[in-house]
Amino acid sequence: MERTNMAWVERRVRKDSKGKQQVTYRVRWREPDGRARAKSFPRKVDADRYAATVSADIVRGHYFDLDAGKVPFEEYALKWLAAQTFDEGTYEATELRLRLHAYPFLGPLLLKEIQPFTIQTWLRGLDGLAPTYRRVLYSNVSTVFTAAVDDKLIQQNPCTAKSVRRPKLDPKKVVPWTLDRVLAVQAKLPERFALVVALGAGLGLRQGEIFGLSIDDLDLEKNEVSVQRQIKVRNGNKLIFGLPKGRKTRTVPLPGVVLEAINEHVSARPPRAVTLPWDKLDGPKHTANLLLTTRQAGAINRNNFNPYIWRPALIAAGVELRRENGCHALRHFYASTLLDSGESIKALSEYLGHADPGFTLRTYTHLMPTSAERTRNAINETLRVPSAPPEEPD
Repeated sequence: MERTNMAWVERRVRKDSKGKQQVTYRVRWREPDGRARAKSFPRKVDADRYAATVSADIVRGHYFDLDAGKVPFEEYALKWLAAQTFDEGTYEATELRLRLHAYPFLGPLLLKEIQPFTIQTWLRGLDGLAPTYRRVLYSNVSTVFTAAVDDKLIQQNPCTAKSVRRPKLDPKKVVPWTLDRVLAVQAKLPERFALVVALGAGLGLRQGEIFGLSIDDLDLEKNEVSVQRQIKVRNGNKLIFGLPKGRKTRTVPLPGVVLEAINEHVSARPPRAVTLPWDKLDGPKHTANLLLTTRQAGAINRNNFNPYIWRPALIAAGVELRRENGCHALRHFYASTLLDSGESIKALSEYLGHADPGFTLRTYTHLMPTSAERTRNAINETLRVPSAPPEEPD
């Protein structure tokens, strides 16, 4: 028997304090790295079974270190997070979610101790949170366990067990604003911020992209807009420039009505050069001639704009103060308008800057015009036999 890759059983006899013999069976083996290991059993049948399992795992390359996973979840999660290449905002958000909602329950537990029922118990404790937030939390924690599996600290990710009921998203569908509502909110915004509506509803930009749009991003020869930056908020109120979400730049068609709104805005308030760090608070400086700025000619902070500019406009326009009526509603209006006019999901996905057209389809498929009537009309027109003209009497 080759003891370098096979486990073997040794019978051990010892006397207790009363002189009575005690028989145990020790399984001994060497791990793939050569380290000697042992585990004792009171019964030979159990020792033989364990030795056969260890030997088979070593031969198949499935062997797992007995000491692996003796790391607290929080300790490993912190190391995992420090190794990620997230942008600063994603890092901060992930760290906050884990610190507030994962570490208090899972943090002190060893990775090897956390079982599917542990995860299910943790998830039940999150019932008071929004479904979308619970789903993101679950995803973050599951990703940590997946990394632990890859690092051979645990054999399986407990989050992916069939017994774990993953958080489900709300079945709510996007309900786009009507044109009347878009115009009503625009009319209630201060004049210097009315352009926000034109850029959101007419170009489909995210709020950060609206605030980060420069006059230099317009190509008037091609009637296009280059979406290449957004304004991000860090540490509460510190602003930086960064790439659009997903670190993906894109080009969007520039409609004449949006260009007219930009020209009108620029005539009254010329673009102002704003310099901010790029991507990180200590990153290189970047200057852009922004279309929208504060009264002090600085970049707009969403944490100020939303409560003090956007919300009052919603109230004045008679729009309910709900999450779905944030500035992102303008982007949904843009998507619904394009779909209603027959634009393809692939093109819409590119204009919105989605990484996956499938996400665009899942989000907006209920807004697409039904094809049933078009199908009926197409077949009727194709297969209809022209009626013969009536015969003239002799």
